[in-house]
Amino acid sequence: MGVQTNKQKIEEYRAKAKELVSKMTLEEKVSQMLHKAPAIPRLGIPAYNWWNESLHGVARSGVATMFPQAIGMAAAFDTDMMEEVGDAIATEARAKFNMQQKYGDADIYKGLTFWAPNVNIFRDPRWGRGHETYGEDPYLTGELGKRFVDGLQGHDDNYLKVAACAKHFAVHSGPEDIRHSFNAIASKQDMAETYLPAFEKLVCDAKVETVMGAYNRTNGEPCNGSKTLLGDILRTKWGFEGHVVSDCWAIKDFHEGHLVTKNEEESVALAVNNGCDINCGNIFAHLVDAVKDGMVEEKTIDQAVERLFVTRYKLGIMGDADDNPYANIPYTAVDTKEMQELNLKTAEKCVVLLKNDNNALPLNLDGVKTIGVIGPNANNRRALKGNYEGTASRYVTVLEGIQDYVGDKARVLYSEGCALFRDRVEFLAEPNDRISEVKGICDESDVVIAVMGLDSGLEGEEGDQGNAYASGDKPGLELPGLQEEVLKVICESGKKVIVVILSGSALALGYAQEHADAVLEGWYPGSLGGKAIANIIFGEVNPQGKLPLTFYKSTDSLPEFTDYSMKNRTYRYLSEEPLYPFGYGLSYTNFDYSDTTVTNDGDNVIVDFKVSNTGDKWGVATPQVYIKKVAKGTPNASLKGFTKVSLGAGESKDVKMVLEKKAFALSDEDGNMVTSAGEYKIYVGDNQPDSRTKALTGKDIPGIDITL
Repeated sequence: MGVQTNKQKIEEYRAKAKELVSKMTLEEKVSQMLHKAPAIPRLGIPAYNWWNESLHGVARSGVATMFPQAIGMAAAFDTDMMEEVGDAIATEARAKFNMQQKYGDADIYKGLTFWAPNVNIFRDPRWGRGHETYGEDPYLTGELGKRFVDGLQGHDDNYLKVAACAKHFAVHSGPEDIRHSFNAIASKQDMAETYLPAFEKLVCDAKVETVMGAYNRTNGEPCNGSKTLLGDILRTKWGFEGHVVSDCWAIKDFHEGHLVTKNEEESVALAVNNGCDINCGNIFAHLVDAVKDGMVEEKTIDQAVERLFVTRYKLGIMGDADDNPYANIPYTAVDTKEMQELNLKTAEKCVVLLKNDNNALPLNLDGVKTIGVIGPNANNRRALKGNYEGTASRYVTVLEGIQDYVGDKARVLYSEGCALFRDRVEFLAEPNDRISEVKGICDESDVVIAVMGLDSGLEGEEGDQGNAYASGDKPGLELPGLQEEVLKVICESGKKVIVVILSGSALALGYAQEHADAVLEGWYPGSLGGKAIANIIFGEVNPQGKLPLTFYKSTDSLPEFTDYSMKNRTYRYLSEEPLYPFGYGLSYTNFDYSDTTVTNDGDNVIVDFKVSNTGDKWGVATPQVYIKKVAKGTPNASLKGFTKVSLGAGESKDVKMVLEKKAFALSDEDGNMVTSAGEYKIYVGDNQPDSRTKALTGKDIPGIDITL
């Protein structure tokens, strides 16, 4: 049955919800439309807080397994993994909820309605919240997001394991510091081709229970009160039957930031009349007056509250739910050995090998007596976490992972190297106060591992506590502070240099690409990320990650941050070569593709091919299928299929991928997705078929012609 409960059961829940709401006063109904919904003892309704987070693990409520940040998981290009992680998170969520309910704890972050995943498109590398997403490609985002929702919501016919949420509807991707007043202008074509597909996938295919609006306006309408988005598209076109939640305190932006209403009463009326059912915040309390003043009909309130109680019935936390299979998951299901193993395996899949000159990696400890580990992220726990994070019972930084792996086989020397973004580590010291230590360690080391990048104190959400850039967005793509200066000293030492980047977004790594022997992108790899990265550095694991976004050389060629046109943004519309392309990632072995055939059976296009591991190590290939319409003004070759293939040394496997005709569709100027007759090219390979990938890999991916 998938993640949606069966129709008969849903009708039963709706009838129960309708009957329950009919017994409420107006004030009681409105009280249930706030994220902190109070108990109504006379009707047997317990208190419930709707606000919970599970972006990459159960967040903000004590110990839980902390998986890699979303952008890192996207780099695995692995839909099965996404569902497995989602299911694990839901298991821990239920275990914690069951325990909390036992002790009467209904606080914030203690419910079963999780406001994840974030399926906004990471259209600009400066956006601080990009690491919450699955990258820049709408197809990849939709496929990964769908399976994550499947994992979270489960496959029981009668009950949701937890309720997932597709956010932020729609187009939100910065700038953070003006999101409460900003009007994102996007053409109908860009909406259809880029900004909406992932949401449609989650609503129509995954049956996601909740959709959250964005802070900004989209084409003049505030998203949490948009007739176009919430009414015409979400409810009417896509047939969404779940509930809509506002982003937190976003409704007051209608009159304070967007200036489309005059006061609280007008703002709440605009939101509810256009389909927003629940307010993260407290401004919906004004709905009582809005109804009494004739601005909102009480039947509109009834409809919203009924939707909310249907969700609670689906979760089995209202009414008779003795057959709920999730109600007895014990607290001991949290943070188990199996969960930690899944966490480590997930982190290992996420790391992307960007450069590996002369097989510098994996690192052979034979003959290596001393390893230098230098950099502000080498022992930085915050760089493991990302944002919307939980609390792990154990953290393993990159330094600790290396130390644990090496043991007594070699000496490990460590220096912070420099502060993450300031010009000195110690406040009273002179600038660059660790540089002599850096030089000393380089002198003594046989190989140096430089661990650089960012953490969630440098990129995140507007208003995040401790965010060094205040808005949350990055001012540019350079390594902050003295990091590149320190990296130059390391590279000029003449020793073998391995660069490990921990970040949630693309950085300008031109110097590292030119001068280091190897470069790894580790993202924010979760609580066991340091162990995963050590396993890759020393060859226990073969890297398989692929970039879910473009690494640009600089921001010089990018449009203004506030420009929401897709022209010259992301790999699908880019007009010049990037530093590292979307879909790119190396392995310790080599994969070849052969015997590719393309067949049009009238309904679908079937792509058959053979992938072979021609190297001497086991590895996991990531076959990617791209489609290009051969016509002027169309996007570059775009990802329309991908899978994972495990291959031993010398092994080959035949792969079949089926492309529906809608995979060939492009939008017209009116936002209609049309599969038009004409010539197309299909590309099959381990990367994107662009000139930069060819330069980096030495491999050309020929296109196969097909006419529809």
